[in-house]
Amino acid sequence: MTKLDNKTTLAANCIDLHTHSNASDGTMTPTEVVNLAAKSGLLAIALTDHDTVAGVDEAVKCADNLPIEVIPGIELSAGYKDGDIHILGLYIDYKSELLEEMSKNIIEERTWRNQKMVDNLSQAGIDITLDRIYGDNPDTVVTRAHFSRYLISRGIVKDTKEAFDKYLGTHTPYFVKRRYLTPEECVRLILDCGGVPVLAHPIIYNLPAKELEDLVTRLVAAGLKGIEAIYSTYTNQDEDIVRSIAHRHSLIITGGSDFHGSNKPDISIGTGRGNLQVPYSILQEIKQLL
Repeated sequence: MTKLDNKTTLAANCIDLHTHSNASDGTMTPTEVVNLAAKSGLLAIALTDHDTVAGVDEAVKCADNLPIEVIPGIELSAGYKDGDIHILGLYIDYKSELLEEMSKNIIEERTWRNQKMVDNLSQAGIDITLDRIYGDNPDTVVTRAHFSRYLISRGIVKDTKEAFDKYLGTHTPYFVKRRYLTPEECVRLILDCGGVPVLAHPIIYNLPAKELEDLVTRLVAAGLKGIEAIYSTYTNQDEDIVRSIAHRHSLIITGGSDFHGSNKPDISIGTGRGNLQVPYSILQEIKQLL
């Protein structure tokens, strides 16, 4: 059996509640993401692009002719201390005026930040413009992943790690901090749009145990309903930790690959790094909250 066959077998009859398209920082169109998911045997996926629902309508329409459910979703960035955390919204009303206004404001903020970073890199002698970063997709939500891809394509850096180490990381002189929504604002917005708010990949924030517990307590008070317990980079111990947090706070668990196409070449849709499996029963629990 080939490696692809193994992945397809693992994904069969499972779901993936964390995927990205080129509406944000993925490399595949929403249609391509849905087709790949269906080909892999997944029963459902959530399209959760960063701070935008621009790709959801295309993904939903694509699924009309396929044996797969597309869950309208989003991944909102929330300010937390000196960085950010991410809140997934599942089953959101992606045509909500509230969401449209929020997305507009966030995109304007990102555009301001991105232009400032372009200016900083230009002053350092790098030949770069925001139009070149957008390339052939002017409606995409540009993130630092797009900057990284540009720097690699121009031979300025050899890979993503070097791009962030030298030019894009928060410790570099070129980085510009964004203004974020608060975690509570993200949770409430998702609730107001009829969705289920979920704390994404809590382990990767590298928070001390008590601080993570306090953060979850704070978010539950705001209306958090779930936490991502199954994730591509988690060890068994990581998953056990998140499941314990979920149990203590009466949260549902969710799971997803965080698929980005070739921007994360080691992450496959539905199977992550090769052993991710998110059972359909999780989706059934989520639907009970709607």
